[in-house]
Amino acid sequence: MKGNHGNFLKAIKAQFKSESHCHSVETAHGRVERRSVSVWQTLADLPGMVDWEGLTTIIRVTSYRHLLKGQHLIIKKKQTRYYISSLNETVEQFAQRIRNYWHVENKVHYVRDVTQGEDASRIRVQPLPNLFAGSP
Repeated sequence: MKGNHGNFLKAIKAQFKSESHCHSVETAHGRVERRSVSVWQTLADLPGMVDWEGLTTIIRVTSYRHLLKGQHLIIKKKQTRYYISSLNETVEQFAQRIRNYWHVENKVHYVRDVTQGEDASRIRVQPLPNLFAGSP
């Protein structure tokens, strides 16, 4: 969920009730990331539910990323994300599903940035991006 769902997102943040949760820790590329995934499936009292037919689960992911730079440990601020789903899965299944999604996103970004040099490209102003992409 993003901020474009205004009042519904505010209601979720204010009323979220963790009914089950799981934790994980991953170490890679000089960083340690701790994740806590919680699910809430008893949503009857949540305002705005009528606009979300089929919604059965709200998932909250809280992550803490610790970076090691030389001899110094840099701890980034925690990040909390909310997801909505019509699936009835366990918290572990949701945690794996979300992790797999971000794994794919990161691979795509790597290909676009490192292999194709997208971040280094100076093609930013119209019509150059369309010409470069081969679209009209």
